[in-house]
Amino acid sequence: MDFFVKEALLALMIGTTHYVDTGPQGEAVIYYEDASQAHMRLGNGAVWSGDWRLTNSGYHVAWDEGPAGDWQIGRASDSRFVYVDGTGAERGDIKRIVPGNPEALGK
Repeated sequence: MDFFVKEALLALMIGTTHYVDTGPQGEAVIYYEDASQAHMRLGNGAVWSGDWRLTNSGYHVAWDEGPAGDWQIGRASDSRFVYVDGTGAERGDIKRIVPGNPEALGK
């Protein structure tokens, strides 16, 4: 899997909303408000906000109401864009990325 570097992550994340298919858990919707704040709605309806920052190999997020962890976004050999957790496990496929905050997360 090829992973996005810092410059690509900045362009891909800041000011956008990611819709991620997390399998049986449903869809996670993540809005990256700016270079330090993010908001997420999980498939079960829980909404989290937290701090995030870029790292040398991806990014780190610490949710106020949930866990903290390291993440990467990569392109799989079958061309899917995938969220990968700190253990290297694929956790969800990006289905679409939309400019702005259409879900009004964090408001």
